[in-house]
Amino acid sequence: MNQVATPKFGVGAPVRRKEDAAFISGKGHYTDDLKVEGAAHAVVLRSSLAFAKFTLGGLDDARAMDGVQLVLTAADIEGTNSIPCKAVLRQLDGTKHWVPHREVLCSDTARFVGDALAFVVADTVEQARAAMEMIEVDYEDVDPAIGTEAALEDGAPLVWPEHGSNEAFNIGMGNKDAMEEAFQNAHHVTKIKVVNNRLVSNAVEPRACIGEFDGDSGRYTLTTGTQGGHAMRDLIAKNILNVDPKDIRVVTPDVGGGFGTKMFTYLEYPLCLIAAKRLGRPVKWLQERTEHFMSDAHGRDNVSTAELALDENAKMIGLKVHVLANMGAYLHEFGPGIPQVGITMTSGLYDIPATWVEATGVYTNTVPVDAFRGAGRPEALYLMERLADKAAHEMGMDPAEFRRKSFIPDDALPYTTALGRMYDTGSFGAHLTKALDEIHYGTFAEREAESKAKGLYRGIGLSTYVEACAFAGGEEAKLELNKNGTVTLLIGTQSNGQGHATAYGQVIAEYLGLQLDQVEMVQGDTDRVATGGGTGGSRSIPIGLPSVKAASETLVKKIKEIASEKLEVGAADLTLEDGQVRVVGTDQQISLADVAGSQPDTLSAAEKVMQDECTYPNGTHVCEVEIDPETGKTDVVNYVIVDDFGVTVNPMLLAGQVHGGAGQAISQALCENTVYDETGQLLSASFMDYHVARADDLPSFDFSTSNVPSTTNAMGIKGAGEAGSIGAAPAVMNAVQYALRKNAGVEHIDMPATPVAVWSAIQDAQG
Repeated sequence: MNQVATPKFGVGAPVRRKEDAAFISGKGHYTDDLKVEGAAHAVVLRSSLAFAKFTLGGLDDARAMDGVQLVLTAADIEGTNSIPCKAVLRQLDGTKHWVPHREVLCSDTARFVGDALAFVVADTVEQARAAMEMIEVDYEDVDPAIGTEAALEDGAPLVWPEHGSNEAFNIGMGNKDAMEEAFQNAHHVTKIKVVNNRLVSNAVEPRACIGEFDGDSGRYTLTTGTQGGHAMRDLIAKNILNVDPKDIRVVTPDVGGGFGTKMFTYLEYPLCLIAAKRLGRPVKWLQERTEHFMSDAHGRDNVSTAELALDENAKMIGLKVHVLANMGAYLHEFGPGIPQVGITMTSGLYDIPATWVEATGVYTNTVPVDAFRGAGRPEALYLMERLADKAAHEMGMDPAEFRRKSFIPDDALPYTTALGRMYDTGSFGAHLTKALDEIHYGTFAEREAESKAKGLYRGIGLSTYVEACAFAGGEEAKLELNKNGTVTLLIGTQSNGQGHATAYGQVIAEYLGLQLDQVEMVQGDTDRVATGGGTGGSRSIPIGLPSVKAASETLVKKIKEIASEKLEVGAADLTLEDGQVRVVGTDQQISLADVAGSQPDTLSAAEKVMQDECTYPNGTHVCEVEIDPETGKTDVVNYVIVDDFGVTVNPMLLAGQVHGGAGQAISQALCENTVYDETGQLLSASFMDYHVARADDLPSFDFSTSNVPSTTNAMGIKGAGEAGSIGAAPAVMNAVQYALRKNAGVEHIDMPATPVAVWSAIQDAQG
């Protein structure tokens, strides 16, 4: 039998990550690794109360302490603009919603535990902390608004009294009249209410930054871990410091995980720049882990209700949804945009002709909420897939067959949903069938009996998902042929650990005939890389790689034109192999180094391939759990994922992204719980109290693909970075719900299904 060899490089090759050698040997270069000569050190004084008027005392004493260089309060940075919200929405009444003013440092009112009151800079971090502790904060306590639903109740304290309500915004979409008609004609209606728990995104490296100012050039330099420095540079320049963006350089070293959290501009960044200019020396700030819990944007935190209308054949005919989205105390950078994007995806993979969805933002005296891996799509699909399972149970149907009845058929694609999303390609029944086969769905009863014999409840659950990602746009890629024959890629996406250097490099290496280590990637420097859209929404490879491919083709063409003159042959007779330009069928050749050296200027090529529509990855997750009713502990014992990612660029990188996303979602489903008490104190502000899943909490994933290339992407790629975080949580919770309902009569359980929550649900159901 003839076998096709796996390509060494190029699309589809399982190339090992070139970045890993440095990371696993401790040779990464993160922000805190950078030792800047003469740097002062900063700390932030944060509110210990959730809602309070305050005054600051002891400032002169603090400023007089040994080593203290600067103590900044709101009065000391007058003229600095507020931190903006960049997602202002059109509401159902046609107006744009009100946006509260968020000061860089609070002037007289703190609105959550962790709100910033002062910024202290000293020669050492110990001196800065000592001075911070000298500052006296005189609080006038105000009752806080805590809890998404409670904040909307009559008489609830108002986070922003001048606004007159804790409702931040109200948006919606769909056809309300058609929805109401569908429900009037329904054979059966299923209702559900679910909580999507608040999450704290925890990267390997907490945030850190170094601010510098060059008095000669009048330019600032900010070094910090980001998901894209260009947008951060522009926001700080235009919206906060009132300077020209060209006067700020943002440098991003190794990041150590982003997950959405490091996309945003936080107050420490402009404060370090302000302090560096005033002191004439660099200023460094390093976040502690508890500080991260108390101040960085949180994720999720929705309370959602939904109703599903079914006809007599159990086909979905109508959907009604209302999402309450906790925004925290302020509208964070993209905060309102998260439920907005989410509700567009509420109908999932189903052909539901009549749909109406609303989302209401809610102010509470808590840390603001913004994008976390998936950003609205996990919330939407979790609601839909929990609803689908409940409807199947009420109709007495197998959950998989129930879903098939309402899947968008293959021959209906491209298909525009009732909420305006255009799914271009896919075969939704195919990945469901493959996943059920892989997990041996038909023999689950045998495994269930084995678990029961051990005194354990076994459950099986599935979810079918779709997401919108790799949003419309483009990313310029520039390739430079160096004098030594290597190639440098300059691109404005930003790796946070995804393996961009490998994914881009393997395509460049294929076209240029190089080894992977002969391709260098430059990201994370707004001076060296002219433009950049950063990394978020699973955009880097689907949006970046077509431009990398196009730039590679253009550079090859230029190289061949030069080599053809020197070798006196036609360009069509040349090929690039092993760093040489060779005449096919002969021993004539010229090295890439000689080609580069023959040019007075750097030989380069820049291309930007534009994309007009999102990509829509989709797939099926199937999960089996075992629950110990004596302790409430849930173990994930079998897990299958079948995804449609269009074209696989690198199967090893792809598997890593899927495993990571699914791991985070399993952690949300079973472990993670952000808890505020009634006074607004964050009770889960460390890893002692906030359980993130460890390796032994996670299963060995059975992952495969059932790909149908995208027609909206130039290379057929569909984004993959967030997919695991979307499909996993509902699959796990549907499995938990199955086990608890069948064995203990528990009709509903919310995330996180911690041992205490599961044990308590069993006890309550059994009286």
